[in-house]
Amino acid sequence: MPRRGERTRPMTGEVAIVTGASSGIGAATARELGARGATVVLAARRAGLLEAHARSIREAGGRAIAVPADMTDASDITMLAERAMAACGRVDVLVNNAGASWSRSLASSSPGQITAMVRLNLLAAMLLTRAVLPGMLERRHGAIVSVGSLSGRVAMEPLYSATKYGLRGFSLALRRQLAGTGVSVCLVSPGNISTEMTRHVAARMPGPSLVASAIADLIGHPRRELVIPRRHYAIAWLEQALPTLADFAHRQRGWSPVREEETVSWTS
Repeated sequence: MPRRGERTRPMTGEVAIVTGASSGIGAATARELGARGATVVLAARRAGLLEAHARSIREAGGRAIAVPADMTDASDITMLAERAMAACGRVDVLVNNAGASWSRSLASSSPGQITAMVRLNLLAAMLLTRAVLPGMLERRHGAIVSVGSLSGRVAMEPLYSATKYGLRGFSLALRRQLAGTGVSVCLVSPGNISTEMTRHVAARMPGPSLVASAIADLIGHPRRELVIPRRHYAIAWLEQALPTLADFAHRQRGWSPVREEETVSWTS
């Protein structure tokens, strides 16, 4: 409960897990939810950065705990859900943000790299959602927000797009399955955002706080899917309505299917 004289914040009393919270969109989302009154459970592999962000939230007057976890490890996912419920009593909000980008050709990607990407970008969200969902359904209260990508609507890179198309399908179908239960399911699909993942992109990009604010708003006012920045809806429309033209535009980017260089960024 808020102290006497303290203005009630919109998420006061809510408990939220944010994965991939050691940097970028995840860290920004954890700060945003903490500022809005939620108790935030931050999860990622990088324990030092994770604790620093949790401490920053606490120093700003919020409530936060750090739980180091490898989201490619099913036992760590179970541990995260159990730690959150043991420490906070329940989980009201789940933000599935952990993920990795990948821009290496499929021909030069190893089976292990392919498996790891699918585990992190898709399977982790499915398993953690499954772990916290029974409690949400029992209380008829909860919000699940998954961070997809414009690459989940526009086919840009085989492995990365496959995982993000899968996450989009999971989110949209789960939303339909849970209709009327009191548990909302939303998807945020960002284009290029200025984070570690896009450090190789030579273009002006909005910061992760734009996505964090959108995620927090969706918790209180759910929508099926939100593409950020909004101008990227045009790119998604082009892919759907004029795929041949989209193919031509993609070829003009000059991407080679056999190049060996790679850009890989992990936020798990």
